Amino acid sequence: MPTDEYPMPEANLAAEANAGRLPEGGGTAVVLRFGWFYGPGATHSEQFLALARRHICVQMGRVHGYVSSIHMTDGGAAVAAALDAPGGTFNIVDDEPLTKRAYAAALAEAAGARPWLRVPGAAGSLLGDRSTSLTRSLRVCNDKFRSATGWAPRYPSVREGWIATAAALGSE
Repeated sequence: MPTDEYPMPEANLAAEANAGRLPEGGGTAVVLRFGWFYGPGATHSEQFLALARRHICVQMGRVHGYVSSIHMTDGGAAVAAALDAPGGTFNIVDDEPLTKRAYAAALAEAAGARPWLRVPGAAGSLLGDRSTSLTRSLRVCNDKFRSATGWAPRYPSVREGWIATAAALGSE
């Protein structure tokens, strides 16, 4: 699948192009494209959870746009599984891409707080190209990687993953 081209991922695209040349020298190139990371240890997600507990919902992009996520634990397990993967480019995401609205609802449920204030998704566009990866709609699946490696995410969607994250972080 061709990638969107905007300034922020230029280094990633250059790295993928370099990896694509490995087979010419007899090597194997495995490229992993991760969804939005979340979970304990991802500072932005800890901040989003803290805001959600204060009834503030941060929603980047249009509410009907999609986001494909991956829990930090599942991302690490995918990296380990990639050691035995055949060459190729793989999406590392959970099983269920959600709309931005459903994503925000899952976060609010995990926080145990109904949102009173919603930061409009369009506000992210004020940051220009820096927020493109957060505001665009991206719905991808992990089928190719699952088939190639047998990997499966522990948290099939953010619905379960945010609940586990909230439990792990306690009432911080």
